[in-house]
Amino acid sequence: MKKPVLKNLPSSTFTERVIKIALSIPPGKVTTYGRIARAAGSGGMAAQSITAILGKAYTQGIKNIPFHRIVYAGGKIWVDAKHRAERMKLYKKEGIDVNAKDRIVNFEDVLL
Repeated sequence: MKKPVLKNLPSSTFTERVIKIALSIPPGKVTTYGRIARAAGSGGMAAQSITAILGKAYTQGIKNIPFHRIVYAGGKIWVDAKHRAERMKLYKKEGIDVNAKDRIVNFEDVLL
């Protein structure tokens, strides 16, 4: 079965495209910061700005951003002590298996 890929989404700004792409990640799937940056029309180096863009969108009222579905290349997740329990519940609910080293075990299967 062919994997779905992130598509460039038309919008007026890079920031708006990043937000739309993040919101379009379906349950049970993940993507990387770099893939979001490229799908939004920039290069991989713009991946460094994705967290800041989405964090600002969140503080401005877009509360449904699926941050847990955006991971580092290679399947490493970002998680801190404050968010660990909540995120692990989300991963389990969505069938995303995370190991003790905070890496997605079935990364290739769930990657968009």
